[in-house]
Amino acid sequence: MDITSLQNPRVKYLVKLRDDKRQRQKDGLMLVEGYDEIQLALSAGYKPQTILSAPELVSRQIDGVNAESITVDRAVFEKISYRENPDGWLAIFPIPRVSLDDLKLSGSPLIIVAESIEKPGNLGAILRTSDAANVDAFFVCDPRVDAYSPNVVRASRGTIFTVPVIETNSAQALVFLQRHDIRVLAATPSAEEEYTRQDLRGPLAVAVGTEAEGLSDFWLSQADVRVRIPMTGKVNSLNVSVSTALIVYEALRQRRI
Repeated sequence: MDITSLQNPRVKYLVKLRDDKRQRQKDGLMLVEGYDEIQLALSAGYKPQTILSAPELVSRQIDGVNAESITVDRAVFEKISYRENPDGWLAIFPIPRVSLDDLKLSGSPLIIVAESIEKPGNLGAILRTSDAANVDAFFVCDPRVDAYSPNVVRASRGTIFTVPVIETNSAQALVFLQRHDIRVLAATPSAEEEYTRQDLRGPLAVAVGTEAEGLSDFWLSQADVRVRIPMTGKVNSLNVSVSTALIVYEALRQRRI
């Protein structure tokens, strides 16, 4: 066993990397916990700096990875873990940096633009939709939550590594979309037209905002079209990740007709 002390400097560093956004940004590193999430990152071509395991918790093996390997006891792993029922695997990965210039778009690109999302669970859920729908890119505009925090990684089930994620501001995102002739669709409860009545087959960016505030005036004023999701109950909005999934899958449906 390599580490058994909770006071080990490596343990303290891992806790700081887990909890402190500034530490992650300074070092360009992030934590990924869980066998499935690590395997997804590996299959996407990302290479970890370090892999830690707790033999008392591990039931499946990760083999053939060219990285520093450290074993820790159960108490140490529970100290550095961010899950309730850890499976004994945790890795340090370089943060996957993707720029707007790096993007390779399909012939009829589909992009998700999420403005100022506040909750890690929502950001992670939209990432899972992005992966499932095989979108060209996910723009995280003017973020209020760190896309590479452990909570987002957990909620995304590791899809932070399978989708091109661009952290940018709204102005730069819009310039990119306009330069590539990608129509902007703004999801807002105040729109008159329902999302299923709009042609979503061409190059498209689906822009969504927070539940509390919705999209800013910037996106609402710059959008080529505004759509709403019909609501027949007592509340006037859906969870932003649900709204995003509905519109994105409607776009996929139309593209398959």
